[in-house]
Amino acid sequence: MNSALPLEPLVSQAPGPRSRRRLHKVLDQFTIYLPILLMGLLAGGSYWLLRVTPIPEVPLTERVPEHIPDYEMERFSVKVFGADGRIRTEVYGAEGRHYPDTDTLEIDKARIRHYSPEGLLTTATAERVTSNGDQTEFILEGNAVVVRQAGRNAEGKRTPRLEFHGEYLRVLTKWDILSSDQPVLLIRDKDQMRADSLFYRGDRQTAVLKGRVQAQMQPRP
Repeated sequence: MNSALPLEPLVSQAPGPRSRRRLHKVLDQFTIYLPILLMGLLAGGSYWLLRVTPIPEVPLTERVPEHIPDYEMERFSVKVFGADGRIRTEVYGAEGRHYPDTDTLEIDKARIRHYSPEGLLTTATAERVTSNGDQTEFILEGNAVVVRQAGRNAEGKRTPRLEFHGEYLRVLTKWDILSSDQPVLLIRDKDQMRADSLFYRGDRQTAVLKGRVQAQMQPRP
């Protein structure tokens, strides 16, 4: 049988001077060693957390995307119209492939026609044309030819007919730049220039030819 103990108030006597000195000494020692105790407690807690926390799985190495087309086209044509309803660009190709890993479009047997805001026609043909995602860079490979018809620019100044021939031509439409690090033929009206490399800026109508340069200049009337 359980017996209940009587509940009586606990009465403590007030400590004397000697007891108070001993208490202060203990408190001083406790205050000195308190930071060490806390550091030990934190270290022990950290060790405990490491023991109970599951080790995260090592993430698998991201798979390198393969250079495989996500869609293909055959014997296709694409037309881009301006705000005025006129055709700005026409693209024809025997085959086309888009690669998502590089966001590039490859076109075999490509033919491109582009009209500038002033109505000047530029055509480009090549065995293969590769363009980037925002259509600001075009790489023409294999019997590449770019022709810009003669006309007048926005200032009314006559622009000559230009032809670029080579096995490799790089066109940057944003800066109106055409370049090649391979042999190229430049025809300006009736003048012909050959070089090992070319850098042409359409906005400045300047061409830099390097390497073995040969020129055939026709007399001006």
